[in-house]
Amino acid sequence: MWGVYTHKYVSRWLILLIDLAIIAVAYLFTAIVSSNLSPESFNWAEAMEGLFFITGIKLICFLIFKTYKGAVRYTAFTDLIGFFKALSVSTFLLVLLRYSTDIFNVSTTSLVLNTLCSFFLLIAFRITVKNIFRKFSRNHETKNVLIYGAGDHGILTFNALNNDNQFRYNVLGFIDDNPSKRGKNLLGKKIFNLKGALRLIAKHHSVDEVILAIQNIDSNRKKRIINVFLQKKISIKNVPSSYNWINGRLSSEQITKIRIEDLLEREPIQLDNCNIKADVKGKVILVTGAAGSIGSEIVRQLLHYNPKKIVLLDQAESALYDLKNDVVRLNPEFESKIQLKICDVSNKVAIERVFKNQKFDIVYHAAAYKHVPMMEDNPFEAILVNVFGTKNLADLAMESYVEKFVFVSTDKAVNPTNVMGATKRVAEIYIQSLNERKSTKFITTRFGNVLGSNGSVVPLFRKQIEAGGPLTVTDARITRYFMTIPEACQLVLEAGAMGKGGEIYVFDMGESVKIIEIAKKMIELYGYEVDTDIKIKITGLRPGEKLYEELLTKEENTLPTHHPKIMIGRVRQYAIEKVARDFEELEYLLLNGGNEDVVYKLKNIVPEFKSNNSQYESLDNNALMKVG
Repeated sequence: MWGVYTHKYVSRWLILLIDLAIIAVAYLFTAIVSSNLSPESFNWAEAMEGLFFITGIKLICFLIFKTYKGAVRYTAFTDLIGFFKALSVSTFLLVLLRYSTDIFNVSTTSLVLNTLCSFFLLIAFRITVKNIFRKFSRNHETKNVLIYGAGDHGILTFNALNNDNQFRYNVLGFIDDNPSKRGKNLLGKKIFNLKGALRLIAKHHSVDEVILAIQNIDSNRKKRIINVFLQKKISIKNVPSSYNWINGRLSSEQITKIRIEDLLEREPIQLDNCNIKADVKGKVILVTGAAGSIGSEIVRQLLHYNPKKIVLLDQAESALYDLKNDVVRLNPEFESKIQLKICDVSNKVAIERVFKNQKFDIVYHAAAYKHVPMMEDNPFEAILVNVFGTKNLADLAMESYVEKFVFVSTDKAVNPTNVMGATKRVAEIYIQSLNERKSTKFITTRFGNVLGSNGSVVPLFRKQIEAGGPLTVTDARITRYFMTIPEACQLVLEAGAMGKGGEIYVFDMGESVKIIEIAKKMIELYGYEVDTDIKIKITGLRPGEKLYEELLTKEENTLPTHHPKIMIGRVRQYAIEKVARDFEELEYLLLNGGNEDVVYKLKNIVPEFKSNNSQYESLDNNALMKVG
């Protein structure tokens, strides 16, 4: 029966009733004590009259301070403060009542004694229930842990583990790099430096977890710490930023395993927030592909710069609905700034209706098909959405005198080896050519893979590990550039704000990473051993896939900007007349040609497009192909 009720909260009104009963018991106890424990001198009539006033006023104060709302099993210091405030105010009111009227005659000494006794009993009740709950609900397994960080967050982490209702945590000690803390005690636990902790681990073989409880830690230092403990086969967990704590309180459920993103992340980007705010504030903005990984993060970030309205456009209705709910749940004030539009960017009539009903100041175009092998098999859809979807939006933006059009491209557009990359390059060419007309500033942003995005390798590896493996890697040599989704979107907003029109902004992606190394590290992060517990399987390159990505062609170079992570790519320029003819021919082939015809035309528009491991490789050897 206990197991049934441990997952439900007791009614708050029942808790309030119990609290009042405790107040009554405390009052009667103090009344008897005040009468020198003499039954003859104890006046029951006066006691009942006093009980009526005391419980009534304390009830009002409990309702005002909402002391009954907290879950008893999660009682914390903040709850004690609530009781202290409620009891103090009620005692003050009772003393005031005693001296200002003759209807209440309980002595001040009795009232103060009653307050102290009530406070003690109320807290004792909650602690008792909490301990009983923990005793019956906790897993009997004990986890031995070390907390890395002997500061404020380390103390809060220690308290969160002690209050955990599921597991028993045995904190073996703290680790801190500050020499002045070495050898001292904190909360009865010894503080070690890293070497001392490793000696403890070597001696104490049952260390299950190390919890990283340091805020604003340098990313390189964080990686070194994580790698040290991974080599010891010890699970690493991370305390989230205090901004993400629920109601300002840290709980053990929020302490999560280190993710691969934590090992690949770089130093935080320093943005010119004033520049972005000036560009966005009070504007009406359209974000296409708003339900996707990049589009949704662009929406979330834009909302904090106080735009007038953001129209979220996507063809995925469920994902769009979920996005709005997530945003509004965290920030209810944003609901009035969001408008949803279900639409396919390749549907010109529908897109025209969107622009007809709303005057946009800025368009962020993130809608695209991006899955390389699938687009290799479906070139018509890739061209329809990535090329003509972009054309539809760009044409309407220009006709509507939209101030800025920011296009989210990809490093796969550089020396493309697949249909997807080629379509994104053709879209780049088109919007660059429109910039000559000057009515709208067309800006392109080009970057590599983003960690955790839909269809990326990291979510795939997570699913494969949770299924018991194997992890599939196409080639042991394959490398990719990575950045986090928030980082990529921050740079998109910065580039959009600084853009004057016609630029292709290239992001500093850092060092490329071998995919097989990501696979190995993710297996270790899950606490498994590579090839022993989880195997890695080499499957061979997929159609259109290449071993490494580039951000510029050999003919291109860059110019610096005021932001060290954003460069301007100097790319080949295309005359608008030539681009218009190519698009007319491509549109004709969409209606009348086959797969090879449309891919042939892509190669004609983008001469550096050379297919790799693809059915279209034979087209590269066609001597009749027209270039330029």
